[in-house]
Amino acid sequence: MPDEKPYTLYRGGRKKGKVPAARPQRAAQPTRTPEAPRRRRWWLWLTLTLVGALVFTLVWGFLGFRAFSSGVDGANERLPQSAKAQLAKRDRSLLSTPTTLLVIGTDGGRAPGRGDANRSDSMLLVRLDPETHRIAYLSIPRDLQVEIPGYGTSKINAANQIGGPALTLATVKELIGLPIDHVVVVDFDGFRELIDAIGGIEVDVPKPILSNKFDCPYKPARCGDWEGWRFAKGPQTMDGRRALVYSRIRTNQLDPTDSDVTRGNRQQIVADAVGDEIASLGTFLRLPFMGDELAAPLATDLSAWELAQIGWIRFRSSSSLRCRFGGTPSSASGESVLLGSEDNVAVASMWLGTSAPLAPPKGDLYGAGCTRR
Repeated sequence: MPDEKPYTLYRGGRKKGKVPAARPQRAAQPTRTPEAPRRRRWWLWLTLTLVGALVFTLVWGFLGFRAFSSGVDGANERLPQSAKAQLAKRDRSLLSTPTTLLVIGTDGGRAPGRGDANRSDSMLLVRLDPETHRIAYLSIPRDLQVEIPGYGTSKINAANQIGGPALTLATVKELIGLPIDHVVVVDFDGFRELIDAIGGIEVDVPKPILSNKFDCPYKPARCGDWEGWRFAKGPQTMDGRRALVYSRIRTNQLDPTDSDVTRGNRQQIVADAVGDEIASLGTFLRLPFMGDELAAPLATDLSAWELAQIGWIRFRSSSSLRCRFGGTPSSASGESVLLGSEDNVAVASMWLGTSAPLAPPKGDLYGAGCTRR
């Protein structure tokens, strides 16, 4: 075997020294899967999900609004033309300017003895201000003595019995000295049906109540021992019947400071709760199936779109004001009346937002004033 030469031959010549060891091979790097396609798939699924949710919401909302609009058409037909003639003529959106709404709750219904009843058991003025996101309520006691146009002096609840919602609107406009833009009329049965249609309402009762005896739910033999309607303090769910009773209570046997004037606060609490429930997600999801039931108990001039605007204002509202007119208890022609005072003028200004709100005087069962919520 020939001697090994102490050099290595290369194509370009030779180089002295030891023969170098074989060049070490680099360890193979693991193959990386490109991230871009995976990321693109993730964003694709997210986009499709969002688009699908948006399409579902729009379609579901359209179906619900269509059902609701059908019910509102019937509610528009139930409001007499004479009442519509008393309303202010406006072509502006409710979302751009303040709006005044009168809610009239009558004592009529299908129950025995109520077929011919048509007095306004409750009157609630609602002021909606979309610019300040403020809702203000003003309760008018049903026994307040006022001038009924064309009929002289009487309790304000008599206006509806004499001339329906048209005369009630005329009387309230003269009382507050302002035009009224819209009106909603509902009787006892309709009020109960509305609350049952939305699945009940959540009400936080501020104090225990034991009412006087009215509308006993039992047979005559048991009604003799029945003490009255009871409401415990704290949050509770009310169906239509319980909510109606809670709104109507004039005497609390557990608290002598309650009166016909203070019950206006309960009516405002219930109105707030109804607004919360109508604007809730649960009602939205059920709207295609029961949208027409929401307006079925009502008579109103408001269109479905205008009611939707009120719902949006209600949803965005950041504060509310609860006001009430008051007066001095008296009697006229053998019946109890409430004589209005100058404080009611100041309360109207608070309700409009032109002056700071002041609470009713403590200890005054019939005092006027406003409280923030």
